[in-house]
Amino acid sequence: MARRPTARNAVFCPSAAATDAGAENHWRVGWFWGIVKYDYSCGRRFAVKVLLVINTQKPASIELAAEIREALGGRGCAVTLYSFNGAGVGLDGFDVAFSLGGDGTVLFAARTIAAFGTPVIPLNLGTLGFIASVHPSQWFDVFSGWREGRFPVSERLMLDVKVERGASRVFALTGLNDAVISASGIAKTIWLDAWTENTHIGSYRSDGLIAATPTGSTAYSLSAGGPIIDPEIEAVILNPICPFAMLYRPIVLPAERAITIKIGTEQRSGVLLTIDGQVTEALEPGDLVVIRRSANKARLVACDRAAFYNALHSKLAGAVGKNLGGGRDAS
Repeated sequence: MARRPTARNAVFCPSAAATDAGAENHWRVGWFWGIVKYDYSCGRRFAVKVLLVINTQKPASIELAAEIREALGGRGCAVTLYSFNGAGVGLDGFDVAFSLGGDGTVLFAARTIAAFGTPVIPLNLGTLGFIASVHPSQWFDVFSGWREGRFPVSERLMLDVKVERGASRVFALTGLNDAVISASGIAKTIWLDAWTENTHIGSYRSDGLIAATPTGSTAYSLSAGGPIIDPEIEAVILNPICPFAMLYRPIVLPAERAITIKIGTEQRSGVLLTIDGQVTEALEPGDLVVIRRSANKARLVACDRAAFYNALHSKLAGAVGKNLGGGRDAS
């Protein structure tokens, strides 16, 4: 009998000759870095179905997508490309997805595939990278680590946002970062009323109102004076934008409580709902915007608490140090 190879990272499979009566038991070695695994008992391989969500406005995303497609496709993975228009591509049945862009691409990917429970490896080809925390050069290591169970999958709260107009539901979408109600005109205040279940939170005269997840706490809400929340906490920030009455400050609410916001009947401007800074819907006086915890979670690979706090330190503290002229803590 031939000696069974023991090389690290080799994947083994009995050759066809091993199944013949009286034949020597042969083994063959495949150097696939753990991407394609062979079934030890019958010699069939398990291929991974991979979705590449691409921001086609970034040339680097297109180049990296070609590299990943060639590398994984050559190792038995079925690779599908999906751009922002994404027409005609079925999204069910993928084992893992890559987002190739910045934080905005991750938000798009989360809204698009969260319902299928597909984990996302967020590659950062953008600028800030709070959510897209994986450097492009690390894509293969993170992919291999995900396959081997070495990289955690962070499950992030998402929000279901619906607009009710009279007896009709005119809009529904799920977002990862935030839902923002604001004036569509320039420098106009709007009137809003907010409730959580049967409790009246407040009547707001402001530039708008932000309902943000912990993941979205480092986005628009942070710029509007909101708190930073650990990304895996189940909570929602309700944050007024430039309120007329200074007593209205950001409030952190438990995620299990639905939030209802009523658009005031008298407005001096049009009112707009924006989800994740990417999808908008015009609102009318008297509309109800209902925000509640989604049953779906955004599942992000290699984006655990440690990655979040590393990004928080490097992005925020580093930016402050750079604005102050650098120094030991900013290096």
